[in-house]
Amino acid sequence: MKILTFTGKSPSEALKKAKLEIGDDGMLIETREIHKKGLGREPLYEIVIGIEEDKTAATYSRVNKPLHKQTPVVKHSEDVLYEISSAAKQISKISDVTDPHYEYGAVRTPHVNFEPKELKEIKSEILKLGDKVKLIQNMFWDEKSPDIESRIPPEFAEIYRLASQSGMNKEHLDAIMQMTLQHMPLKMRENSATVKRYFQTILRKMIPIRLESMPDKSSKKVIMLVGPTGVGKTTSIAKLAARYSFLMQKKYKVGLVVLDTYRIGAVEQLMQYARMMKLGIETVVDPPEFSTALNSLRYCDYILIDTMGSSPYDKGKIEKIYECLEANDTEYNIDVVLVMPSSIKYEDLKATYDNFESLNIDTMMFTKLDETRGFGNIFSLAYETKKPISYFSVGQEVPEDLVYASSDFLVECLLHGFNRSKV
Repeated sequence: MKILTFTGKSPSEALKKAKLEIGDDGMLIETREIHKKGLGREPLYEIVIGIEEDKTAATYSRVNKPLHKQTPVVKHSEDVLYEISSAAKQISKISDVTDPHYEYGAVRTPHVNFEPKELKEIKSEILKLGDKVKLIQNMFWDEKSPDIESRIPPEFAEIYRLASQSGMNKEHLDAIMQMTLQHMPLKMRENSATVKRYFQTILRKMIPIRLESMPDKSSKKVIMLVGPTGVGKTTSIAKLAARYSFLMQKKYKVGLVVLDTYRIGAVEQLMQYARMMKLGIETVVDPPEFSTALNSLRYCDYILIDTMGSSPYDKGKIEKIYECLEANDTEYNIDVVLVMPSSIKYEDLKATYDNFESLNIDTMMFTKLDETRGFGNIFSLAYETKKPISYFSVGQEVPEDLVYASSDFLVECLLHGFNRSKV
């Protein structure tokens, strides 16, 4: 299958361009917003169309990269935040400009018939029957029906089951399902596969992600990792240091600051990493020393700060971190990243966030993705707090097991489980 992309000021305009170039012989795979309308700038949308090689129109000669090599035109210094209602409405607009006889998720050949009409009808009925059997199976997965105004249609049963079993908060899931039912075009409800693709698109657009950006000549990146004991902050610091020092296109200068002087083992571990990677490192015992440590590393492009681990309910240690932030009289802005394990339930993630919120959290990082099967808890926390996710840690190896956050990756984990081959 050939993957083609088309852009326009609206999803409708992009789809019209696709229809002009390739006709109806294609399958709509994804719709995404490249950038919003701004002062002096038109909005830009992109749709992804799949078409069989032998169905490609002879007049279409553009050379397209495979989808996994395509790079969206985005400004990497901005956060990408979406709302469920706008995402659903954007996708609904597409149905207004399509051929009323076009079937979502199928490739048509309207002018050439290679099979008798009766045989095609029989095959179509068999496919529909198989899908209905699948729907009936999923209707009996749980005796509890969702708390929404009308009972969930059978076409949505499988996706509701997968999302619920992932650990997603039930109130969030019911709200999303209600919005999906409200905005999804009727013609897209013909089979569970189409419903699932639609729901995946909605989920992706709801996950706030902090796109990775690099320091420039006029500024440094100062990043502080905070969070409970045992979530992997020190290992994550080492992974970030190795990433910025060796794995980027440019090898940046990285310095480390350690506030975790309560745990001698943690300090020694980070100092060992610093020696291996030839990084500068400073330790801070009291808040007044914090600014001095930052100034000592002013030659660095990145300054990474490891903090003392504590129980989310140990307000004394959290206050100590807050005092260091307050004592910062340098010109550097500090990004505070809350590090949490993906292996605990949503209610515990939310309690952790609430207790560290006083530190003015900028982004979230989730660790131990390889140690859990449910990822709906991560989605629900991002949905509830509207705080973007910056990185995922997927194992213990330094520096390999760190990936920058992606909504595609999280939704794939949520619906199908963690797959290391897709990292």
